[in-house]
Amino acid sequence: MRLLNRPLGRLSRHRRGPVAGLLVVVLGLLLTGGLYAALSPASAQTDNSAKLIKQGHQLFLVGCSFCHGTNGQGVKTLDGNQLGPSLVGVGAAAVDFQVGTGRMPAVQPGPQIPQKEVTYTPDEISALAAYVASLGPGPAIPNPSDYSLNGLSDQQLQEMIAKGGQIFLTNCTACHNFEGSGGAMPKGGFAPKIRGVDPKYIFEAMLTGPQAMDTFSNGNLSVDEKRDIVAYLQSLQDNPDYGGFGMGGIGPVSEGLFAWIVGIGSLVGVAIWIAAHTARSTTRKDSEVEDTQHEWEKAEHR
Repeated sequence: MRLLNRPLGRLSRHRRGPVAGLLVVVLGLLLTGGLYAALSPASAQTDNSAKLIKQGHQLFLVGCSFCHGTNGQGVKTLDGNQLGPSLVGVGAAAVDFQVGTGRMPAVQPGPQIPQKEVTYTPDEISALAAYVASLGPGPAIPNPSDYSLNGLSDQQLQEMIAKGGQIFLTNCTACHNFEGSGGAMPKGGFAPKIRGVDPKYIFEAMLTGPQAMDTFSNGNLSVDEKRDIVAYLQSLQDNPDYGGFGMGGIGPVSEGLFAWIVGIGSLVGVAIWIAAHTARSTTRKDSEVEDTQHEWEKAEHR
């Protein structure tokens, strides 16, 4: 029994030694520091998110609840028309686009909400986006790397422009025109001009489908394809109009009308002016000949 107890006794004495105590203290400090590093940032982030959501809810109640309801559930009029749609599941990207471009809050309901000056500050827009995002899962605000063209070589940029042009001509020209100049839509709506628009808002518009626009999720158009479209639109903005007066790039209809009304109309006007001027000159010459003949006849009678 003594022989069996010897190792246990030695181990017990080592545990009670100063080195063992120091090791226990060090291990305890490491464990405590690791748990704090793992849990405290998440807790701080949660607190900040909750604070941002609370601020966004207060802003929402003041500026958005009249049309969208106090909980973002939407509001209908007495005759059943939709005053403001539900915002559950639209995501933070939709709020960032609508509020960041000044379309929301709207002055009044209508088939098309026009763009105006931005009402809220960037921090307030972030708070509103956080609150609406908390109502239900939806598209998040894209990262700058999703739409930024910085750091690309000329060859990469040209390849993106070519791909983006093909995608744009296939999916977007029916409403936005081949130059992104916009156009008329049914029921009083219109497709806005998208040349010169911030790339972030172009990306968010494709991602969320505002108003009459179709939604192009990342499953329909990938992030890279959306970025290609951004590159194509940026190239339209940067390239000069070599043809002279482009008339807004509306298309062949406006160009044909311009040719008929201004071009042919000017020719017809010049022709009429020439004809009228020639007739007046002939009349004057005939009257001068008659006066000369009368003077000769008077002279002969004398």
